[in-house]
Amino acid sequence: GVLITPSKWVQMQWSGERASLTLTHANKEDEGLYTLRVAMGEYYEEYSGYVFVRDADAEIPGAPGAPLDVQCLDANKDYVIVSWKQPAVDGGNPILGYFIDRCEVGTSHWTQCNENPVKFARFPVTGLIEGRSYIFRVRAVNKAGVSLPSRVSEPVAALDPADRARLRSHPSAPWTGQIIVTEEEPAEGVVPGPPTDLQVIEATKNYVVLSWKPPGQRGHEGIMYFVEKCVAGTEDWQRVNTEIPVKSPRFAVFDLSEGKSYCFRVRCCNSAGIGEPSEATEATVVDDKLDIPKAPGRIMPTRNTDTSVVVTWTEPPDAKELVGYYIESSVEGSGRWEPCNNNPVKGTRFICHGLSNGEKYIFRVRAVNAAGLSEFSQESEPIEVKAAIGGELLHGVCPELSGKAAGLTDCTTSWEGMHGASQPIFDTDALLKCNAKFHRETLPSSCGKLGSTGGSNSREMVKDAVTSAPQKVAAKQASKSPPGDLLTVEKVAKKKDTAAPSPPYDIVVLESVRDSMVLGWKQPEAIGGAEITGYYVNYREVIDGVPGKWKEANIKAVTERAYRIQNLKENMVYQFQVAAANLAGVGTPSKPSKPFKCEEWTIAVPGPPHDVKCTEVRKDSLVLLWKEPVYSGRSPIVGYYVDMKETEAKEEHWRSVNEKPLQKKFLKIGGLTQGVSYVFRVRATNQAGVGKPSDVTDAVVAETRPGTKEVVVDVDDNGVISLNFECDKMSPDSKFIWSKNYEPIEDDSRLNIDTKGGKSKLSFKDLGEDDLGIYSCIVTDTDGVSSSYTIDEEEMKRLLALSHERQFPTVPLISELAVEILEKGEVRFWLQAEKLSGNAKANFVFNDKEIFNGEKYKMKVDQKTGLVEMIMDKLEEKDEGTYTFQLQDGKATNQSSLVLIGDVFKKLRDEADFQRKEWHRKQGPHFVDKLGWEVTDECNVMLKCKVANIKKETHIVWYKDDREIMVDEEHDFKDGVCTLLISEFSKKDAGTYEVILKDDRGKDSSELKLKDTAFADLMNEVCRRIALSATDLKIQSTAEGIRLYSYVNYYVEDLRVGWVHNDTQIKFTDRMRTGVTGEQIWLQINEPTPQDKGRYIMELFDGNTTHKKTVDLSGQ
Repeated sequence: GVLITPSKWVQMQWSGERASLTLTHANKEDEGLYTLRVAMGEYYEEYSGYVFVRDADAEIPGAPGAPLDVQCLDANKDYVIVSWKQPAVDGGNPILGYFIDRCEVGTSHWTQCNENPVKFARFPVTGLIEGRSYIFRVRAVNKAGVSLPSRVSEPVAALDPADRARLRSHPSAPWTGQIIVTEEEPAEGVVPGPPTDLQVIEATKNYVVLSWKPPGQRGHEGIMYFVEKCVAGTEDWQRVNTEIPVKSPRFAVFDLSEGKSYCFRVRCCNSAGIGEPSEATEATVVDDKLDIPKAPGRIMPTRNTDTSVVVTWTEPPDAKELVGYYIESSVEGSGRWEPCNNNPVKGTRFICHGLSNGEKYIFRVRAVNAAGLSEFSQESEPIEVKAAIGGELLHGVCPELSGKAAGLTDCTTSWEGMHGASQPIFDTDALLKCNAKFHRETLPSSCGKLGSTGGSNSREMVKDAVTSAPQKVAAKQASKSPPGDLLTVEKVAKKKDTAAPSPPYDIVVLESVRDSMVLGWKQPEAIGGAEITGYYVNYREVIDGVPGKWKEANIKAVTERAYRIQNLKENMVYQFQVAAANLAGVGTPSKPSKPFKCEEWTIAVPGPPHDVKCTEVRKDSLVLLWKEPVYSGRSPIVGYYVDMKETEAKEEHWRSVNEKPLQKKFLKIGGLTQGVSYVFRVRATNQAGVGKPSDVTDAVVAETRPGTKEVVVDVDDNGVISLNFECDKMSPDSKFIWSKNYEPIEDDSRLNIDTKGGKSKLSFKDLGEDDLGIYSCIVTDTDGVSSSYTIDEEEMKRLLALSHERQFPTVPLISELAVEILEKGEVRFWLQAEKLSGNAKANFVFNDKEIFNGEKYKMKVDQKTGLVEMIMDKLEEKDEGTYTFQLQDGKATNQSSLVLIGDVFKKLRDEADFQRKEWHRKQGPHFVDKLGWEVTDECNVMLKCKVANIKKETHIVWYKDDREIMVDEEHDFKDGVCTLLISEFSKKDAGTYEVILKDDRGKDSSELKLKDTAFADLMNEVCRRIALSATDLKIQSTAEGIRLYSYVNYYVEDLRVGWVHNDTQIKFTDRMRTGVTGEQIWLQINEPTPQDKGRYIMELFDGNTTHKKTVDLSGQ
C-alpha cells in the first residue's frame, strides 16, 4: 500500500491510546483498503478496513457516474496529457466519451478543451500558455446527458521539462500563475550529433508521443531538438516544431491523419547549428494501439460472512495495461445491478460487502483500461449470503466494526483497537470491514495476552452456519449459556461426577491458502459426563522434520469442530493439536497431527467434506450427515457421492451408495445387515470432477438398541399437529435438539417447541407447504438417541384433514342422502350414519327452511342403526327443490343434501304417481302379467295372462275387436293363469283381444293387439311350428306315377312350400305338380323317367327360416 501523509484531504491523530484517520471530503478516489499499524519495538498489530464510497446521484437521470483519478502526464510548455479512470456506473447507457475541462490556477473559469467527446481515457490538452499553472477535470457523457465533474487534478505548470527540472529547487507560486523564465547566452561550441534510441512510446488516433536520448557529442552548451515527420514510404520530411525547438527529449505530435502511417526522426541544434537527423522510427499507424480488454472469465463467488461474499475471476486473455476491474452484484431474479466498488481494483479477487443475509446474489465483472470498459463477464452462479467456515475471517477478511446491518455506516474509518465505535465526521456511505493481524511471534513478555480482551486476534473461531447451529439452537431451546473462555472454564468448580474430556482425534485440513488453514477434527470419544464447552488449538512449525515450540492458536474456546488459523507462513510445514474442555476443565491435547504444508490450494476439484457423522442408527438403516467442503475448487459444488464398506473390509471394497450426485447434505442409507459394523465417507464433485474423500467415520454397528423410540405424530382434540419424541436415557445435561432437513431450526415463527423432562413436543402453528421436510430430533449427551419423521405433501394433506376433523368433527356417514319410491307411491328420503349416540338429533331442511314432523312429513331418527329418514305421503309440484338433513351428535356435525329439480324431479314424481295408481289397482282383481301369446306344440295359439286377487265373484270376460267372445265365471285358478285357445290360427284371427277383470272391489283390463307387425310375428312363429311338425318325406306309387309327401299338424297359406331336384329348383308342369290335401303336402311325378331319379328336397319357409325334408329316388 501507499503510506498516507497528512494533507488538506487527510487528517490523522494519535493520542497514545486512540488512533483516528479523517477524510475531510471523501471521493471515489479515496475508496480502498486502509491499514493501521501500531508498533511497539519489533512487536506490532495491524487493523485493516475497506472503505466503499458510494457514488453521488447524477443530476440528470440516466447520466453516467463521474470519472475519477484525473492525473496530468507528460506536461510540456504548451500541452499536457490528461488521464483518468472510467466510472463504474454508466447510467444504463453506454458512455459515448468524455469532456475535459481546464481552469487556470487563481481563477474560477472552466473552459472545455474538446468539442467532441473522446473515448480514450488519455487526452493531450494543447493551447496552454507557457509558465502558467492549470487544473483539470473530466466529465462523462452518454445519450441521457453529461455526468457530474470528477475531482480536480493536482495543479500542473506549462513548462518545458528541462526548465521544470532546473526550477524544482526554486520556490513557486502556482496560485498566481506567474513563473519567470530566463535564458543564458550560449557559449560557442560544436554542432551536436544525432539523438539515439528514438522510439514511439504511445500512439493513439489523436496523437503520438516520441522519446529519445541526447547525443553523446553535444558540446559545452545546452541543446534543443527539432522533430520531423513524413508519410511512410516517402522521403517528404516536414518539421513539426518549425518555430521554437524543444528542450526536453520527449515530444507529443498532433494533427496527424487517422489511419495513415508515419515515420519520425529528430535533429539536435545549438548555437553552432543543426546536427544530423537520428535514425527514423518504424512506420507507425495513427490509431489507438490499445484495445478494449475482453471480458473476464470464470466468475466464482465464495461464502465469506453474513453480509459479504468473496468473488474471484480470471484475467481477460491478451489484456494490456489494465487499470483494474469493476464488480457488480444483483439479487437473483431482481434484474437490478449495483456496483460493489467505485474505484477499479487490482488483482482478480474482491470481497463484496453490504449484502443482505440470506439472499441469493449473482455477480459479474468487467475489466477497464485506457481504451475503455470491457463487456460484462458471464453471470456467476447464485450464492446465498451466509457465513462460511472461518466466519468473517475467511481468506483474511476482517470482522465488521460497524454495528449496522451489512456494515453500512455514515462515518469515517476510525480505529481505536476494538474498544469503541467510530465517531461521525463526514456524511458518506462507507462499508467498513477490518482485520486485526495479531503478531505473537515477537510479543514481549510484559505484554501478557494482549489480544485476548479486545476480541481482535485474527485467529477467531470458525463461524460456520451448519457447524455452529446445533449449539446455538440448543442454547435457544434450552436457555443454555454460551461457553466462556479458557480462564472461565478453569474457574468453574468441578463436579464430583464429571471429568475432563478425552483428546479429540483425526485432525484434517479442510482448506489451505497462502497464510491460513482450516482444521477439522472429531469429537472426543469420552466427553467426561458433561457437555463439551469448547476446543483449544495449538500449532507449531516443522523445519526439516524438526518441530518447534507449541503456540496457542485461539485464546477463547471455539464451540465448533472446524477452525481457521490465520497468519501462517506460506510454504511452511505445521503440526496441530486440539484439546477439548467441559465444566471439569481442559482435557489432554490430542496427539500431534501429521505435518501439513501451508500453501494455496489451486486444484480444480473440491476439497473434502467434513464433520461426517451417523445418526438414527437402526438394524437395517442409518442417516449420514456431513458439511460441505470449505474449499469448493474452481467451480461450484454440484453434489456429493457417499461411499461405504464393512469396517474390516480392505480399501478396495469401498462402494458408492448413490449413482447420481446428491444435492442435499444428508442421506438415509438402507439395506444394512443387522449386527455388521460399517464405515462411511463422502466425496464432493463439481464441473472439474470428484474431489478428495472426507475423513472416514467411526465404525457403526447396524442395530436397533433396546428401548429405541421413534418420533410420533399426533393431532389433539383442538386440531394441533405435533411431533413427539421421548427419551428415558437422559443425563442431567441432555438437551432435545430439533432439526428440519437436518439443519437446526433457527426460525421458530412457524413452530412451538415444548420440552418437559424426558418428553419434547414440536407443534406446528399452521402446517403448510413451507413446513414440508424431514424433522429429526437428537438428544445430546446420550449414546446417539435420535429419530426423524418425514412430512411430505401426501402426509401433510392427511394430517390437515385429520386436524380439521379433530377441530371440526363430523358425524361419519355410511350413505349420503338418497330417495326412493315406496309401494303406495310415498317418497322416502334417508341416510345412514356409522353410529349415533343417544343425544344425536337431526334437522330437516327444504329450500333453506326447516320442516317438521306432521301430516305431510313423517320423520324418524334411529340412534341404534344410525338411520335417519323422512317419508312424504305425496309428491306435488311445490315440492321441487333441495332437501337437506343436518346431523348433530355432541361436537360432531354433518349434513347431506339432495337436489330434486327439472327432469330429475319430474321423473321421480311420475314414478310416484305410477306407483300410487298401481297400488290402488292391486287392491282389486288385477293382472300380474299382461295379456300375451304362445304357440302350442299342436301349432295352436294360446292367449294367456297372469292375474291375482281373484275370487269366485270376479268376472273374467274376453273380447275381440270390442266384441265379447267368452265369459269365464266358474274359475278356480291354482296358478293364477287365465287362457284363451285359438285352434288352427290364421289371418281370420287377426284383431285386438282384451280381457277384463271386475268385481265389487274394482276392475282391471289387459289388451293385446294382433295386427300388422304383431300379427306377422305371431304367424311366423305358427309357420315355424308347423314346419317343425312336418314328417319325413315318403314315397308312394300311384296310377299316374310317383308321389312324394309329408304330413303337418295343419297347413296355412303363410307357409310357403318349394321343391328341389338334384340341387335344382323344380319348375312345376302338368307332369310334375305340388299341392296340399288336408294335412298332407305332396309332389306328384307323372310318367316318371330315368331323369327323374335323384335327391328331392321339400323346403318349408316360415317367413324367417327355411326348413328342409329330403328323400332319394335313386334306383327306384
